[in-house]
Amino acid sequence: MSLATNHKVGGGPVAAPVEPPKVVRQRRMRPGLLGLAILLVALGGLGAAFAVTSVRATGSYLAISREVSVGAELTASDVVAVQVAGGQGLSPVPAGDIDKVVGKRAAVTLVPGTLLTMDQLTNTPLLGPGKQQVAIGLKASQVPAKELRPGDEILLVSTPPPNLGSNERAPQSTRYDGIVVDTTVPDEDEADRGTTIVYVAVAVRDAVAVVTLAAQDRLAVILTGSA
Repeated sequence: MSLATNHKVGGGPVAAPVEPPKVVRQRRMRPGLLGLAILLVALGGLGAAFAVTSVRATGSYLAISREVSVGAELTASDVVAVQVAGGQGLSPVPAGDIDKVVGKRAAVTLVPGTLLTMDQLTNTPLLGPGKQQVAIGLKASQVPAKELRPGDEILLVSTPPPNLGSNERAPQSTRYDGIVVDTTVPDEDEADRGTTIVYVAVAVRDAVAVVTLAAQDRLAVILTGSA
């Protein structure tokens, strides 16, 4: 709709149309978009709260820095302090409790890069009550595994004497249960080089017989359980 106004042109009034002012319509926000905006704000708040919680849960804990075999005593060099965020459902040892774990023995093989827990440690030595430790020298062909580890369960079996005559009857084999405590390989300049020395925990009643058979080179070793 146009309005007319009078303007004098050449001394006389002339009617001319005038455009009415434009009215800007206010946009209405759709209910779906409003709900989405509220949801995004809420999610942003939850994300911020989770971030704050994670930061607050960050702590310093002990992790394994190098492999520790079963039965070996834990030293300060075997662990390192690391920062861990969260940790829900875990029970790692705090770095401040290092004095509580040093000197304890590994109940399982401790793998580098993993967090240390108290369940992985024990005060019970492999050479427990009723046990005695003996040493057995094994040639490479006599070792039942590529590497024997502390905690491995082995079976010691007696073998016939090497100088048994053709008419002599071989004695019946005897068996002794043992647990590997440690192993060592002598240096090349030692007399028994090429031999693996295995330190074994056996029952007290079997210690003398095992030592005697080992001195006669009459023991075979069977691996029955790996640590």
